[in-house]
Amino acid sequence: MYEIDTKLEALENAGTPIRVGLIGCGQMGKDIVAQISAMKGMRCNVIVDINVEIAKDALAQAKYTGEIVATDSVQEAEAAIDREAVVVTTNYKIAVAARQITNVIDATGSPEMGARVTMECIRYQKHIVMMNVECDITVGPILRSLCEKAGIVYSLTAGDEPGSIIEVYRFAKALGFEVVAAGKGKNNPLDYYATPDQEPWASQARERKMNPRMLVEFVDGSKTMIEMCAVANATGLSIDQRGMHCAKCKVDELTKVFSLKEQGGILNSTGVVDFAIGNVAPGVFVVVTTKDQRIIEGLVQRDMGEGPNYLLYRPYHLCSIETPITVAQAAIYGESTGHPMDHLSCECITIAKKDLKAGEVLDGIGEFCYRASIEKADIAREGNMLPVGLAKGARLKVDVKKDEVITYDMVELNEKSVLLQLRRMQDEMYVEK
Repeated sequence: MYEIDTKLEALENAGTPIRVGLIGCGQMGKDIVAQISAMKGMRCNVIVDINVEIAKDALAQAKYTGEIVATDSVQEAEAAIDREAVVVTTNYKIAVAARQITNVIDATGSPEMGARVTMECIRYQKHIVMMNVECDITVGPILRSLCEKAGIVYSLTAGDEPGSIIEVYRFAKALGFEVVAAGKGKNNPLDYYATPDQEPWASQARERKMNPRMLVEFVDGSKTMIEMCAVANATGLSIDQRGMHCAKCKVDELTKVFSLKEQGGILNSTGVVDFAIGNVAPGVFVVVTTKDQRIIEGLVQRDMGEGPNYLLYRPYHLCSIETPITVAQAAIYGESTGHPMDHLSCECITIAKKDLKAGEVLDGIGEFCYRASIEKADIAREGNMLPVGLAKGARLKVDVKKDEVITYDMVELNEKSVLLQLRRMQDEMYVEK
């Protein structure tokens, strides 16, 4: 995709821009609207949110001065797009069904919505950009397979840490390097028991204009576990231990820390995902090695260090600001920024944050009941461990102790959930043998 700028300019000059439907217009969604408005060869023609005023605010912040049409009718939406208006709606199906739309972005953060949106994309043959990593780690393999059979691209997003890590990973693999470890920096403390009502998280969320639940999803480690699980499932990398190591180190220490124990590092095995707390964030990294003496000498000459491990470091990730790159990549090249394999390498499991009682209904990720942790998929399967993407809304059948892993047999799940039905199909059809 090295000529992506000229490809987009050509689409602009031809009057055939990529037309995007955005579902979810929170902080990330507003970034996307603003960024696309600054680009050539792309238009965000449909914006979906539970409140259309939020969608209108996104357009106002993007300095959009054209026509805005609020409708829940596909026919009215299509007529509006024909005259270059922007459609705002509460009906997510409009963003998929409108004939002019070629790419859909799911920025909802709801695993259930992610499943429903993607199934609609398959029905209407629209490329899907899955910003919803919680959905990806739950049913990514089956969704990706169904998308490919429908002739559309299923992709994680550029700019989010999984997409940024995969970018560096693909570079390393293309050059023939052996990957020792791939990971990210964590830019806030790790508190497994954080809740949205606690300080300083509640105050920090207000200052940053964030939902406290979203902030706590980062603080309690859930988001990091989810993101690194997505990386593992897209690359075939695994983990060294449940929950990863959470090493405290700086960028210039990454190759030493993320090396085998016999080399003075923390790893029992290579080919793993992990994360670090230090000055690594907002960067992502891939630690590589090679046995080729000529290449080793070349790396030394290029100030990459004495080895045996070498650091490939991307010092930034721009989150949703980069998402339009994935849209273009899918539309122009038919490629993904990253996507899961046909089976899970790792699983995000559900661990109680506190003592829970039978009859309680589990809340969402980043709230009060549980946190996510990463485990090898085969161990999670053998232990009947509940994927964190299925936890919200589950009713406990038994008491659960703080720090206990919640399993399938401990809960009643929503049988009407599209996500659950897809997960069951995936477990039957897409398990690595």
